[in-house]
Amino acid sequence: MFHVGIGLALVGLVYLEILTPFLLFLIIINGFLLSFLSKRIDLPLVSFFLDLVERPEQRRKFPGKGVLFMFIGSLLALQLFERQIALAAIMVLALGDSVSHLFGATFGKIKNIFNGNGKKLLEGTLAGTVLGFLGALIFVPIPEAFMGSVAAMLAEVVKIDLNDTTLDDNLIVPLVAGTAMLLVGEFV
Repeated sequence: MFHVGIGLALVGLVYLEILTPFLLFLIIINGFLLSFLSKRIDLPLVSFFLDLVERPEQRRKFPGKGVLFMFIGSLLALQLFERQIALAAIMVLALGDSVSHLFGATFGKIKNIFNGNGKKLLEGTLAGTVLGFLGALIFVPIPEAFMGSVAAMLAEVVKIDLNDTTLDDNLIVPLVAGTAMLLVGEFV
C-alpha cells in the first residue's frame, strides 16, 4: 500500500506542478545519501520508517531501494515522454505494479508462464494490468492506456538481468509503459 500511496502522491504533485523534475532529481540524490548513511548508522526517523516499510533483506543490502528506483523511473518517464504519457506511465507503476503483488499474493494460484522463477502469479498480473489501465486512462486515451498497461505488466513479470544484477521493476515499468503509449499514439 505504501507503493500505491507514494505513486499517487508523486502523480498528484507533478500534475499540480509542485514537484518538478529538478526537485525530483534532488530528492533522489538525497535519498541515495540517506540510504548510504542508514546502512551504516541509525538515523532515528529514517531507520524507523525503513524498518516499517522495507523488506528485511533489502534493508540490509540497499535501504530504500524500491522508492529510490520508483523515483528514478518516474524522473526518466518525465524527461523522456510528454507530460500526459509520463503521468499515465507513473500511474501504471503506482497502481499496476503494486496491485499485481498484493492481488497475486492474496488470490493467486496460477504461476505466470512469463516468470522463470515462478514467484509471479497470473491473477496478480491480470489485476495489475486492469488497475494500471484504469489509472493511465485518466491521462491518455483507451488504446494507449491499455497497451501501456499490458506491456508494462508483462515487463514487470520478466526478470531482466544486467550482468549479475536484476533491474528493478520500478525502473522498468514506467519506461515500458511510456514507450508503449508513445508508440500506440504515433501509429494507431
